[in-house]
Amino acid sequence: MVLRVAVGQSPVATDEYLTFAAQLGVEGVQFNTPDLPGEHRWEQADVQALVDRVAGFGLRVEAIENLPNHFYDKALLGLPGRDEQIAHVRATITHLGRAGVPVLGLNFMLQSVWRTGLDATGRGGATVSAYDHAVAADPARRDEIWVARRDRRIADAKDSWVRGAHLGGDARIDHDRLWANYEYFVRAIVPAAEDAGVRIGFHPDDPPADELHGVARILTSVDALERAATVVDSPALGVELCLGTVSEMGGQAAVLDAVARLGARGKILYVHLRDVAGTMPRFTECFLGEGNYSPLEVVRALHDVGFDGFILDDHTPGLVDDDGYGYRGRAHAIGYIQALIAAVTPGRTP
Repeated sequence: MVLRVAVGQSPVATDEYLTFAAQLGVEGVQFNTPDLPGEHRWEQADVQALVDRVAGFGLRVEAIENLPNHFYDKALLGLPGRDEQIAHVRATITHLGRAGVPVLGLNFMLQSVWRTGLDATGRGGATVSAYDHAVAADPARRDEIWVARRDRRIADAKDSWVRGAHLGGDARIDHDRLWANYEYFVRAIVPAAEDAGVRIGFHPDDPPADELHGVARILTSVDALERAATVVDSPALGVELCLGTVSEMGGQAAVLDAVARLGARGKILYVHLRDVAGTMPRFTECFLGEGNYSPLEVVRALHDVGFDGFILDDHTPGLVDDDGYGYRGRAHAIGYIQALIAAVTPGRTP
């Protein structure tokens, strides 16, 4: 395969989504927590039906990102019942492989993705999300926190942001315990991934805060991502490299460091190419080219390190009169990425 762009982050394979991808000239799509049946795991027939539907539009499934949280929440927390959940995750991975899905993106965020604003004003009146750790860290300001949740069992959280912390009450977990839970989980699922021909990549914690309301976060630095990708010596384990989140850690220097270190090890499975203005403890999402890093320099670094996977726009600023998925903003970002790839690849045209 070669360095390429894909359309992604939809939970559903609508005609509109797949036609959009085909019209933009990409060869593959990715899904984020696809709306598949199953209370504990996904079955092969359902995954195969998704793959076949995508193929009907002349496209392939590049990856699936995220399992429903309730598929492995006990594994995250190290609670009784985690081994049963892990068995279901292993079965799901097997089914993905049999259906021809080559990559599964996961995360190990107990508190999910947090923002303290979803309607900050970006360029030309576009809406963007923002994060201010002073707000997020204050339990008295819980109602100002937005948490990304997607749960097909909950009417108000099928594809939305909800108010308040994901883990309520007095839930606490420290870094050592969370790393132990991560290693236990990874050591259990990687053999299934190897057998299935599926690669597993973990997303950095967004925001990359040390902890949120007493709940540790561990994938918050380039060092931590390298550790996460190497706790098991296997080509089946890597990183789903969200450059927007790495930019939140330390701007362009952190992004180029991550590309160099993880790329040299062959641990970058795919890339989210988005950016923010500012770094922790305060940042705002933005259009490509107006944030912390140079998109051209970063894509050139990906090319030079030998990365041959796919790049997603991830998510984009909300353009005026765009819909919930953001087709207008995504068309801009995907075209931008296509041009970047052409610029760094001899003989390629957008």
